Amino acid sequence: MAELSDLSSFDPARPGAAEQIAGLLFAVVLVDPNLQVVELNQAAEIMLGKSAKQLVGKNMLHVMGPLDPRVEHRLGTSDAALVAREISITTGEAERRINLTASPLVSHPGWRVITLSEIGHEESGNDDQLASTMGAPSILAHEIKNPLAAIRGAAQLASRKLTGADTKLAAMITDEVDRIVRLIDRMQQLGARNTEVAEACNPHEAIRSAIATVRAAGTCKVEIIEEFDPSLPPVLANRDALEQVLINLISNARDAVRSAGQGQVTVRTRFVSGLAFSAIRLGRAVRLPIEITISDNGPGVDPAMRDHIFEPFVSSKQSGQGLGLALVRKLVHDMNGSISHERNAKKGLTRFRVHLPMAIAKTR
Repeated sequence: MAELSDLSSFDPARPGAAEQIAGLLFAVVLVDPNLQVVELNQAAEIMLGKSAKQLVGKNMLHVMGPLDPRVEHRLGTSDAALVAREISITTGEAERRINLTASPLVSHPGWRVITLSEIGHEESGNDDQLASTMGAPSILAHEIKNPLAAIRGAAQLASRKLTGADTKLAAMITDEVDRIVRLIDRMQQLGARNTEVAEACNPHEAIRSAIATVRAAGTCKVEIIEEFDPSLPPVLANRDALEQVLINLISNARDAVRSAGQGQVTVRTRFVSGLAFSAIRLGRAVRLPIEITISDNGPGVDPAMRDHIFEPFVSSKQSGQGLGLALVRKLVHDMNGSISHERNAKKGLTRFRVHLPMAIAKTR
């Protein structure tokens, strides 16, 4: 058997070390003996919220913000191996909970490779466990269809007697009942591996439809601000699933600021070509450059629950069942997307970021 160092066994088609590191889903940062950033992969750019050009040459301790004093002391005074779990860092004024490792390079004294992996991220969930847990709600979903059919029938009858703007409200009831029925059909399949067909769709149309639904259903007046990138290309997603995800996230944000004197919810879209995510889906890499962010200036999620908010039956609401974000996570995952949560303590903002793949234009 040839040794690994045998150049005769070198395969030029095989990815090199640089390509392998660039493709990792967790952040990798190379620091010199002064703890200055020398190199980093794309996942590190995403994690730290800045490009490589902005980070190279910066001190790693400054980049991550204030750390646990013990971790900061160990990183700053020793080049020994370090494993720190569930620590807080601040990137771009947003607080993240991460696991950190520092590995010394024996061949280069003082140099270290630091890895950062976010905890509580939707990707850390176990799909099989989620599917099993969602089995009970999918059974109950069958019993919900009968009253929904009655509501739809009543809305159709009412629409015949209404005029003007009232007919639009009746039509919205019918449309929403139809969407909920489709959602229930999807809930009944949460225990399976089946996914909805993804097609090219305009994300802004889905967002505006979701906002209209939230406004029609809510009684409190909360300002919902749209900050859209008009040049955003079509997203590859299931329209109904995407709209349901947005309705859940926007409704949660509205509820979070309900008691605030000047509550605001902001829905922002952008194309993140330089910081595009790569996630493993069905054995292949998927780039996720379409970002939809829902922000609110409410009090935020209870810190004790932040690492578990995407788990079923976890809720900070008194009347909540804890299925909303678990379902959101499942729907986003089925669209080959990613969802994450962060809290910007300095600005008092809570953000949920949804990243989705871009629809590829068909060539003739």
